[in-house]
Amino acid sequence: MQTMLEEMRHLTAHAENRPTETGIPGILMVKGEIPEHKLGAVYEPMVNLILDGSKTLTIAEQDYYYDPASYFVISIDVPATGMVQQAGPDLPYIGVSLSLDPAKVAALLLDLPPQSYQEGQSGGYSVCRMTPELLGAWLRMLQLMERPQDIPALAPAYEREILYRVLQGPQGWMLRDIAAPDSALSRIRLAIRWVREHYAEAVEVEKLAALTAMSVSAFHRHFKAVTAMSPIQFQKRIRLLQARQLLISQSGNASSVAYSVGYESVSQFTREYARFFGRPPARDASLIRENIRPAA
Repeated sequence: MQTMLEEMRHLTAHAENRPTETGIPGILMVKGEIPEHKLGAVYEPMVNLILDGSKTLTIAEQDYYYDPASYFVISIDVPATGMVQQAGPDLPYIGVSLSLDPAKVAALLLDLPPQSYQEGQSGGYSVCRMTPELLGAWLRMLQLMERPQDIPALAPAYEREILYRVLQGPQGWMLRDIAAPDSALSRIRLAIRWVREHYAEAVEVEKLAALTAMSVSAFHRHFKAVTAMSPIQFQKRIRLLQARQLLISQSGNASSVAYSVGYESVSQFTREYARFFGRPPARDASLIRENIRPAA
C-alpha cells in the first residue's frame, strides 16, 4: 500500500491548507498546517482518507484518531473539533475526502445481496482500517486529476467502487442506513437538519420527535445512539462553533454574539464557551485573530 500512498501524495502535491477542489465532483483535498479553529466545524457526511500525517477529531468528548492506515466515515452532520499532525518537518499533512450522496449509495445497494452488509448497528461515525482494495479505488479516482477529459466517464465508476469497498467494510451498515429513508439514522438526520437550520431557536424535543415519526423516548434513544449527544448538547455545540466564527470574523462583543446564537444568559455562554474551547470567548477570538493576521 505504501507505493499507492506515495503516488497519491504526488497527485495531491498542489493542494492548499484549506479544502481544495480537485476537478472531480465530490472529491476535495487539503495539505499542510490547518489552524485548529478551522477544524472546529459541523462535518457533513463523507469518507475521509489521510495520505500523510494524522488527524484527531473530537466528537461528544470522544477522540477519533486516524492516519494512512485507516479512514473515517461520517454518515450524519456532526459538530466536532480537531487537529492535524504533520508526519515530519518536510512531510506535511495530506487528506482527501469524498462527500456521501445517499442517492448514489441507494443505487449501488440495488446491486448488492442482503448479506453484503450488517444489521442492527447504530452510530453515525467511525474509524476503519484501510484495505488495499479501497486504497486502489482511491488511487484510480485521484489519477483522474491528470486526465481531466476522463472525469465525466470514469469518476462515477470509481466513486461507485469506493462506496462498494466501504460498504464491504466494518462500517458499511452506516452507508446502507443513510440510503434507507425509513431507517432510524435517516430519520434522525431530519432532526439534525432542523437543528442546524434553527440552532438559535429553542429545541422542542416533542416537535423533533414528531418530525422523525418517533415517540419522545425512542427519539432520545436513537438520537443519542447516532450522535453520542442529546439534542440539547448537539445544539449547544453548533451554537458554540457558530459563535466562535462570529467572534473571529466580526467586531461584535461576546454579549451580542451570545444572544445572536440563541443564548439568553451571557454568563452561561461564557462558561460553556470556555469549557468547550479552553479559553473565554474574547481571549480565544483575540488569540486566533493574532495568529491568522498576515505578517507585516
